[in-house]
Amino acid sequence: MSLLSNILGFSIFGLAARVGQLGLQKRNLLENPGGHLIAMGVFGYGGYWAYQWDQRAAVLIAEKRQQIKERREKAIAQADAAAAAALEEA
Repeated sequence: MSLLSNILGFSIFGLAARVGQLGLQKRNLLENPGGHLIAMGVFGYGGYWAYQWDQRAAVLIAEKRQQIKERREKAIAQADAAAAAALEEA
């Protein structure tokens, strides 16, 4: 998911939340457009933060997978070396 679509999606959700809030209060939906902009901005920032978090998590997962792969290869090499040494002794 791209950054722009993430921000726009969260912003639209913020607008929907604001309209829903005003609807529950039975107030005019177009009374204060600044409130709509604030809600959209706050939720848009939340979308930006979620995108950045997702990107960072992907990097951390890739690094952890590489570490696990290296540890497995090292363990396999040690097991092979131990097996070869056991065969030479026999």
